[in-house]
Parts: sequence; structure tokens; C-alpha cells
Amino acid sequence: MSLIVQKYGGTSVGNAERIGNVADKVIAARKQGHDVVVVVSAMSGETDRLLKLARELDPRPSERELDVLLATGEQVTIALLSIALEKRGCAARSYTGAQVCIRTDSAHTKARIMDIDAERIFASLSAGRVVVVAGFQGVDEQGNITTLGRGGSDTTAVALAAALKADECQIYTDVDGVYTTDPRIEPKARRLDRITFEEMLEMASLGAKVLQIRSVEFAGKYNVPLRVLSSFEQGPGTLITSEEPNMEQALISGVTANRDEAKLTVAGVPDQPGVAHRILGPIAEANIEVDMIVQNVGEHGLTDFTFTVHRNDYDKALDIVKRAAKDMGAREVQGDNRIVKVSIVGVGMRSHAGIASQMFQTLAAEGINIRMISTSEIKISVVVDEKYLELAVRALHSAFKLEQTPGGK
Repeated sequence: MSLIVQKYGGTSVGNAERIGNVADKVIAARKQGHDVVVVVSAMSGETDRLLKLARELDPRPSERELDVLLATGEQVTIALLSIALEKRGCAARSYTGAQVCIRTDSAHTKARIMDIDAERIFASLSAGRVVVVAGFQGVDEQGNITTLGRGGSDTTAVALAAALKADECQIYTDVDGVYTTDPRIEPKARRLDRITFEEMLEMASLGAKVLQIRSVEFAGKYNVPLRVLSSFEQGPGTLITSEEPNMEQALISGVTANRDEAKLTVAGVPDQPGVAHRILGPIAEANIEVDMIVQNVGEHGLTDFTFTVHRNDYDKALDIVKRAAKDMGAREVQGDNRIVKVSIVGVGMRSHAGIASQMFQTLAAEGINIRMISTSEIKISVVVDEKYLELAVRALHSAFKLEQTPGGK
């Protein structure tokens, strides 16, 4: 008997009818001969509702108490799904993160999983039950309830699949798989049958919202096969797995776009050791993440230093950089929060030259000016003006023939 872990997000369990539909899917998997562990999120909108309540009482509530509050959202869902399963004649047992002992560190609201004691889950499975586990939550060594941060239910599901040595972890969402790009931008976008962990991790970090980044990292680390499926329609979804040497691999797997970008430039700073730290050190201390970094070749003892941050952090980062620039005697600070990052991703880049050249030529032909460039083994990212986002995505999707399956079929 194979073991699968299924995860259903907030939209999938948004009301009683949808919870009933989830119960039917779980029972169908059981009838196919699988043992099933189900991980669920809070019902859609519930976490936001609880956050709003807390902030009406205190704009900056205690993070410990916030975790106690937010963890109740998933507790509601596991009970309702177990009730729906039992009503349909399927034995089920619900567990909170603490009850199955998902042990985390003590970083409230963004805890990381340290260990999972799977004994109680195996005992319930052996008794013929479906096990329903609350996602997004755990417990620290002092017995405090913790939560894993936004999207943490995906991480719970993958961590459980790793601990249980499950055959597959199925992530049910409101889309039927991973696409070559956002179908809302390019209607010719094609659902991928499979993709590597590396590619999915890059796509998730570059703007594809299908999966939470930490869950993909976890799956890659423990080699847990992931499958993205739709809660609302039938289909094979997209399998995310380790790269197979004999797999017919497309040159490029996808084009992603991220609107959440802002750019800062410190112009005319002294071209000497320690410049990057003097600019980025205060940014790091403010817990602001930096993405792309470019430092120009120095002239006349001066250089320009440019980096990008999340658009939500733009104003805060701009204030910090202006102070640092003044201390350093820089000429000026420039900022732009009307930029986007467009990227191409594919493991096929490793063995093919000329990908970057084709990308740049395609954008130039559309009159799109590139403001910054960043590369890795399997991705190339460019920063362009926000108004060119959709044009850039469609042009690159067409240039790399992503509407076609590998081999042109």
C-alpha cells in the first residue's frame, strides 16, 4: 500500500461544500489503495480575519499570542474535514501540529521545523484511518504553539511526507499545475508535465506563486516527489522531482515576472574596500532582503552601487540609504519603484550557449531597455520598466517556443 500526503489550501476548504469535495477526493485516493495523510490550511480569509481582530486590540501584538490565535484557523478545518470524512463512512482522526509533535524552533510567526515524531500518525494509519493534520503550525521545546509563516501549510505537508517517507506529496490548489508562464499574461502558456526541483525553486523565488519557496527547498533536500493538482478539476497536474539524465528536457521551462521590485542607486561613492558593507549593512540590520546587486567599474575614484529590494520595503530602504550615502559623501541617491523583474528558467541552459544573447535580442526587438541583469546556472533575470512586463513575458514565451512541448510536438 503506497502512502501519499495531500495538502489542501484555503480556497480548497473555503466553505462546507468545498470541504465535502475534499473529503470525496480523499476517499477516492483511499479506494485506489493509498494510505492518506491530509494537511489543510485555514479556510480562505480566516487568517486575515484573525489578524485584523488582533490588530484592532494592539497594532503590534505579542508574537507568541498571535501564534496561539492564528493556529486556531487550521484547527477548525481539520475538525470539519474529519467530520465530513466520518459522515461518508471513512474513519478519520484530526491532529494539531502539537499533537503530532511537529517540533519547531521558537521564532514565533516564522518558525522552522526541526523534527517530526511520526509515531502517532503511523498508529492511526495502521488502525485504518485517514490522518488529518493542521498545517502551518508546530510546537517549540517549551510547549509554545508556533506558526511557520505565510504558506507554511505547504512546508508542513512536504516535511510530513519526508518524515513518513511518503511516495508522493500532492499539493492541491486553485490551478491545475505549473505553467510555462502566467496564463493571465500569455494565453498560450502550457501546463508542464514535469519540472525539476531546481527549476521550480527558481520560478517560485522569481514570482511564480504556485508553491511556497520553503516547501520546494524541503522537497529538494529530502527528495520528496511533489505534484501540483487542482482541487476543482481533474487532471495529472505537474510533477516536481529530481532531474533525470535521460529526460527530454526543454531548453527553457518557463518565464516568470515579479512586480514586487524596487531599485536604489547610490551614485558617486568612493571606490574602495567596504563600500558594499557600508551601504548594505544597515539594510540587513533593518531586516530588508536585497535581491539583485550591480556595482559599476569605478572612474576617478568613484563608483555607482545599485541594488533591488521588495517594493514594500522601498520607502524604508530609501531612508536608510540616504543616511548611509550622506555619511560616505556620495553624490546622490536615486530610487525607482516602477520596475519589474522578468526571468527565464531552465536546466537546459547548462548545456546550451547563446540563451542570454537570444533573450537580450528579443527584448531589444520590442524596444525594451534592460536596467539590470542577474544570472545563475539555470536562470537569467532582467529588470525592466514596469510598463513592459506583459510585452516582455509574451515576447520571451514566443521566442523560446514555450507553447510547444519538448521536441516541438
